Amino acid sequence: MTRLEYPAYLAAIRRESARFRDVLAACDPTSPVPSCPEWTAADLLWHLTEVQHRWQAIVANRPRHPDEMEYAKPERPEGPGALLAAYDEVHAAFAATVEAAHPADAAYSWSGDPANHTVGFTYRRQAHESLIHRLDAELASGDLTPLEPALAADGVEEVLDVMYGHLPSWGSFDPLPHYLEFRLTDVGTSVWTQIGSFSGTAPDGQEHAHEKDMHVVGHPGVPADAVVTGEAGAMDAWLWQRRDDADITVTGDPAVFDHARELLANPTD
Repeated sequence: MTRLEYPAYLAAIRRESARFRDVLAACDPTSPVPSCPEWTAADLLWHLTEVQHRWQAIVANRPRHPDEMEYAKPERPEGPGALLAAYDEVHAAFAATVEAAHPADAAYSWSGDPANHTVGFTYRRQAHESLIHRLDAELASGDLTPLEPALAADGVEEVLDVMYGHLPSWGSFDPLPHYLEFRLTDVGTSVWTQIGSFSGTAPDGQEHAHEKDMHVVGHPGVPADAVVTGEAGAMDAWLWQRRDDADITVTGDPAVFDHARELLANPTD
């Protein structure tokens, strides 16, 4: 599937971050966040503040690693008004810094794919970070609005490829000849994945041997073993464990889907 243009990611960062802020400004800061059970609305607000603060520093100091630039986390202020003021200041600096940088510029990324070590990775990753946390804010307030279909469709590919499909440089993927198609009915496109196993030795010495894994692939030229169907917004929210599977249908080989479901049961922030 075709990714969005970088101006669309920047627009999404601004739009979703603004909605996130507006919802939380009107929400009781002690309200629980159902999708992040350990957090209150105030914790959620501070989380995205910290995220955007870190990535503003990474883009501003590109291509240095955060350790090389001696990055320091901001101190959390006290009280709802101070939290909102801190968020406003950090978001404005983050959005301006990303907008001023070229997507092709080299920049730090935690991705194991060297092609993702660019500012463009931040454009895309933070568009979806803002989108999903906007949904978290709405779940806390009870004021839900739809996810924009094109952004959500890109989010399905991003969460499967970047978040669940992250392949560190010290590991390897051994594919099986089995494919899942994530079919997005409202945008007329699909994301394809291939199941297999992951092995490798982490830098801390931990061994991983033949663990279930799954990676995004192009159309394999053969029918899918299992098809997961739903609208883009429902699929994106379900993959992020922000809603149930009421609007998701699954057909095909149960064993292939169970392989994927086991992986998708692992939480991702």
